[in-house]
Amino acid sequence: MKRYVILSPANPLRGGIASSSERLAEEIRDQGQEVDIISFKKQYPDLLFPGKTQFTSDPPPKNIRIHNWIHSTNPFNWVQVAKKIASLEPDFVIVRYWIPFMGPSLGSICKRVKKSTGAKIVCLADNLIPHEETPIDSILTRNFLKHIDSMVVMSKSVGQDLRKFSETIPYTFVPHPIYDNYGEKAERTEALVRLKLDSSKRYILFFGFIRAYKGLDILIDAFEQLNDPNIHLIVAGEFYADEKVYKEDVRTRGLSDRIHFYSEYIPNEAVADFFAAADIVAQPYRSATQSGISQLAYHFEKPMLVTNVGGLPEIVDHDKSGYVVDVNPPAVCEALSDFFTNDRSQGMTEATIQAKARFSWKMLLEALSSI
Repeated sequence: MKRYVILSPANPLRGGIASSSERLAEEIRDQGQEVDIISFKKQYPDLLFPGKTQFTSDPPPKNIRIHNWIHSTNPFNWVQVAKKIASLEPDFVIVRYWIPFMGPSLGSICKRVKKSTGAKIVCLADNLIPHEETPIDSILTRNFLKHIDSMVVMSKSVGQDLRKFSETIPYTFVPHPIYDNYGEKAERTEALVRLKLDSSKRYILFFGFIRAYKGLDILIDAFEQLNDPNIHLIVAGEFYADEKVYKEDVRTRGLSDRIHFYSEYIPNEAVADFFAAADIVAQPYRSATQSGISQLAYHFEKPMLVTNVGGLPEIVDHDKSGYVVDVNPPAVCEALSDFFTNDRSQGMTEATIQAKARFSWKMLLEALSSI
């Protein structure tokens, strides 16, 4: 039996990284191995966090040990956390890396654990270069990378980014597994009732935290060009950008009756309703590595529209499980028009069902254990 430690946000912290690390821990447990998640007691200083809260009201996963130990800005804490991890005598430390701000704390902990235990330090990299980059980011990332043995990336673009920092760190690519920990599919009619939406309309879904790089403005431009009163847009997620700017734009375009905002963090138990309501999931991102939203769409068997950036084209088979388009409103509009006008829903849904089998947690764990 091997013992794994995962350094990552986890419940009661919220977000896709926390959720996916919890799901990875469940896979490790189900494979008969020991696993602990070492999370944060202080993740971001309040001044640096753009949302309303860092915490979720969702219950923690059952039978997974989560220790909220790490203070991201306290070097004395890092020493103590490393000692606690060393006492667990791990064989593998899987460290999530998604933002350079976490580089000093995670790197320091990994360095000390490696020195005192000989555990293999494997980075599971969501991003190495952030979507909203600052001058110090490359320094923080480069220093962090000194303390890992190998890396698993979930998009090929992150592997290419790694080679900008290091020619020697070994890595392997495994696509982001499906988010299958958000419950079963909901029945569409009932979901629409709960969301207070008209069942006679068809819906595009934009889901997740709203930041500038995710291109909601591109989607709104494209949606206006569709000019079909029977097609509506659902925007579901908390704003990390200026909410007033988007809603004023929608109002001045005269689209308020066709664009439905659910401007809050969507709890786990409500996620299925939004995907049940949707005919297609749109991700008009300006930049990307991989996306957990795509893996939610696969879980709920929904066609996708993604832009041709980062790792998104690796996930969606163009003209089969969805569309891969250029990053501009006319291209997005053309694809959406094709989807609705030519009634592509059934064929693309079937392709999505067939394609989802290639995204597995077992494959990810095997890569993390062998690289």
